[in-house]
Amino acid sequence: MIKEGKWIHRVLKKLLIILIFIFVLIFVLWLVRFFMPRQLDDVSPEVGCSEELIEKSDILIVIPLFNNKSIAENKTWCDYILSLNKTLVLHGVYHTYKEFDEARSEDYINLGAKEFEKCFGFYPEIFEAPQMALSDENSETLKRMGFRIIGKSNEVFSKVYHCQEYGKFRVRIGGITITNKLIDFF
Repeated sequence: MIKEGKWIHRVLKKLLIILIFIFVLIFVLWLVRFFMPRQLDDVSPEVGCSEELIEKSDILIVIPLFNNKSIAENKTWCDYILSLNKTLVLHGVYHTYKEFDEARSEDYINLGAKEFEKCFGFYPEIFEAPQMALSDENSETLKRMGFRIIGKSNEVFSKVYHCQEYGKFRVRIGGITITNKLIDFF
């Protein structure tokens, strides 16, 4: 009976240590996400992001040809986004499903980059693949072209909002999607 009591005590002590360790890890992750720059994905005049999301984000991930419509066609929008003095990132070309899972040429990538440049007046230096799907081959092509790539770990360590309410952390309560509100909290 005494041996069972000591065994249970040791198990509970180990369980408590594990729970404290997990809590500390979650708290540290929360702190990191709190202080890292906030990012807004899928920015395009065709998507319609709320001004609130645009304003509170430090990094805007821009789709250059959403629905085959160039961002450069909307000069007022380009000037507005540029006036915010945020970091601007190229987000694929057309933002199709797993667009960069299949091999893409430099010409294909330049198609999006040139529309970005027409809109903002500078060639993009940073790239993020739509749906974070990026083949090794495309990664090498982008690096060879001089792009810095935002990868999957960014989704973990930064608060990443979406213009449209969807994403990996999608939560629906009573028909209301609270993705961005959940991201605000954690």
